[in-house]
Amino acid sequence: MDTGFLQEVWFIPIIIILALFDAVMKAVAMWRSARNNHLAWFVCIAVFNTIGILPIVYLVLNKQKALN
Repeated sequence: MDTGFLQEVWFIPIIIILALFDAVMKAVAMWRSARNNHLAWFVCIAVFNTIGILPIVYLVLNKQKALN
């Protein structure tokens, strides 16, 4: 009998960890993009769900500006 993918024990903690990671990365990147007046980045980060990839790209590319 197939138990199904959603009933696996390891699946739920992974989803929770990914959701928390995405939420933290998105919040930090959106805050910094708003402070740096980067409207296009702010909108892209808000609209696209990339599991934290787009916020990390923004934070890495704009690291020097955020430190000043």
